[in-house]
Amino acid sequence: MPVMLENSRGSIINTSSVAGFIGAPGVAPYIASKHAVIGLTKTAALEVAANGVRVNSVHPSPVNTRMMRSLEAGMSPDDANAAKEAQEKAIPMQRYGESDDIAKLVLFLASDDSSFITGAQYRVDGGMAAQ
Repeated sequence: MPVMLENSRGSIINTSSVAGFIGAPGVAPYIASKHAVIGLTKTAALEVAANGVRVNSVHPSPVNTRMMRSLEAGMSPDDANAAKEAQEKAIPMQRYGESDDIAKLVLFLASDDSSFITGAQYRVDGGMAAQ
């Protein structure tokens, strides 16, 4: 941030999770930490907006990555695919996101195309937090 402030421009993109918008039993510390990213993003955006620095956050749902394979195996050691199917059913679009889905949003937020956007939260969640 100091370099961005010195140059009167820049984009900070915090990464959180769809969990920043919802609750879930049994994972209170995780949920609280993701909600905190929203507050941090909004506060930082207000603190540096006049200096030309933008601060936004991105909140993905499960993404089709190796990390999800590991989580699925932990949720259902005998049938990780069943865990994946259950997770996908919780997403209105009925699938995990892809890394490109998140990358394209981050690229937009980092670009000058988003020059008047700050303090915003973007869900890349297939509709998960709309429920």
